[in-house]
Parts: sequence; structure tokens; C-alpha cells
Amino acid sequence: MTLKEIATYLGGYVVGDDSIFIAGPAKIESAKEGEITFLSSLKYKHFLTSTQASAVIVDTKQENLTLAQIVVPNAYVAFVMVLKLFEPQSHSYIQGISDQAFVHSTAIVDPDVHIAPLAYIGPNVKIGSGTVIYPNVSLLAEVQVGQDCIIYPNVSIREHCRIGSRVILQNGCVIGSDGFGHAPHEGAYIKIPQIGNVIIEDDVEVGANTTIDRATLGSTIVKEGTKLDNLVQIAHNVVVGPHTVMAAQSGIAGSTELGEHITIGGQAAITGHIKIGKNAIIAAQSGVTKNLDENAVVWGTPALPLRQRKKIDVSLKYLPDLLKRVQKLEDEIHKHNKHTYNETDGD
Repeated sequence: MTLKEIATYLGGYVVGDDSIFIAGPAKIESAKEGEITFLSSLKYKHFLTSTQASAVIVDTKQENLTLAQIVVPNAYVAFVMVLKLFEPQSHSYIQGISDQAFVHSTAIVDPDVHIAPLAYIGPNVKIGSGTVIYPNVSLLAEVQVGQDCIIYPNVSIREHCRIGSRVILQNGCVIGSDGFGHAPHEGAYIKIPQIGNVIIEDDVEVGANTTIDRATLGSTIVKEGTKLDNLVQIAHNVVVGPHTVMAAQSGIAGSTELGEHITIGGQAAITGHIKIGKNAIIAAQSGVTKNLDENAVVWGTPALPLRQRKKIDVSLKYLPDLLKRVQKLEDEIHKHNKHTYNETDGD
């Protein structure tokens, strides 16, 4: 594509030669001639003088730069759009329904669905147009999948679960496994039947080996636009609000409700039966045990407001010296009391 075509696609304008042909995107430090890169952080600005890229996307026009520029309101978002523009059509080799896939006679599959060998499509499954299903995917009875979904190898979707449109399920994720419910009885545990389902709304992406448990009753719900990283655990009856992002190895215990636009760092843990207000930010490795208000920013275990937690952490380095000072003061008080007692005893 020419630089002019890319700028038009991005809604920006070109500074320099707009007829340059661009073969693809690249990192600023390793880009070559014919590639386009971007600058969204000033700490990478020094690469502008050394990069071999043919063009750069910026959100502020750079003066005295021989490199061609596309100026846009947000360079980072624009570069994401360029990545999408040059994204290879990796699903094109899966065409139609393979003879080696099992599709139950009662399944309703749109003619535009593509199913790879060794996939299993169970009874009364419904699949919308444009969806691509890779090898070793299992859709059990009554599963519903919307339009234009991508379901990668080894994904399992258990019975009665519902998947919206434009959902991406990465390799090995499990949707609708049994929730962790066991009732203690006479020194043993009785399994509590998990007879609910999972509902995943439109434009959700679920990372590799992430698990979303079915509800005991009702539904575990992941609302529209949410992005889950690899190895995330969503327990039974959790409600994840729209446009939430969760980093790897984080987890939410049963029946907790998250508002919209929640940000959760890696290895964070959220206990069950609490509510997290919208726009809350939970830092990595935090342990949340209580309700959080809207716009809360917390860190640590137990999770505390960020400013308070930082003060505590800064104070910790002074603790050894403080203990010595306290011990010294206690010794001096003890000596003083002993001396006073001896004088009084002598009188």
C-alpha cells in the first residue's frame, strides 16, 4: 500500500512523500526500508535518527525529520489499526466443513461456517455465519455460537453455553467446565451439581488455557468487549462487566460481580461474593477481599488504596532501624525505672 492509502485509512495526513510503498509494519528499532513504524513514547524518540523505516506514525509532527510521517491523533491506536490492515489471513486454509469433522445431524450450521478436521459439533448446536472452528474443538449439546467467531484448536465448550459474535477463543480454553462446588457432609464432600451455563457476549477474547466455569444455577457472564489473558480463572456465577481486561494468572472466585472497564493485573486474586465498582484498577499480585468503590486503585494483599500501600511499603525499609530505636528506648526506660525504684527504696 502507498503511504497515502494508509494515511487515508487512519484518518491522518502525510508529511513527506505520500507515494512511498509500504510492505508492512515493524518495531522502530529494527524496521527496514519499505516498512512503517510508530512513535508514541518520547523515550523511543532517539530511534528516529537511526531507524531504517520508510515512514513513521506520530501524534505530533516531528520537525527536521527526513523520514516520512503520518500524523494522527493517537499514534499507538493508529499503529494497531495498521497491524490489522496487514494481518495475514491465517484462516483461509480452512474452507467449508471437513469430512473428518463430526457434525451431529441436529446441529444447525450456517453454510458460511468453516470447520477443520477432528472437530466435534454436538446435538442441537447452532453456529452463525463466518465462524471458523479449528481442529480438536468440542462443542457439546445445545451450544450456541454467533457470527464471525474464531475458535482455535483444543477449545472445549460445554453443554448449553452461549457464545456471542466476533468472539475469539484461544487455544485450549475451557468454557463451561463445572464450578467448584462441594458441600461438606459427614466427614466427606458431596459434589454440588452445576446446572447453569456460561454466556459470553460479543467481541470478547479469551486467552489460551483460560477457564470459565458454568454457574451452579443461572449463568456465569462475561460481558461485551472483555479481554481475558492466558491462564485466567473465572469461577461459577461470576459476572464480568463490559470492556474489562484481566492479565495472566489472575482469578475471580464465585459469585463476584465486576462493573465495566475494570483493569486487573497479573496474578491478582479476587475473593467471592463481592462487588467491584466500574473503572477500578487492581494492580498485579493484589488480593482483593472486600467490595471496591468506583474508580478505586488498589495494590497489595490485602489490597489497599495505592497511595496508602506505597506509604506502607516505603515505611518498611525503616522498620529494622525503628525496632532498634524502640528497643533502646525501652532499655533506657527500664534503667530509669530501676534507678527511681532504688532511690525510693533507700529513702
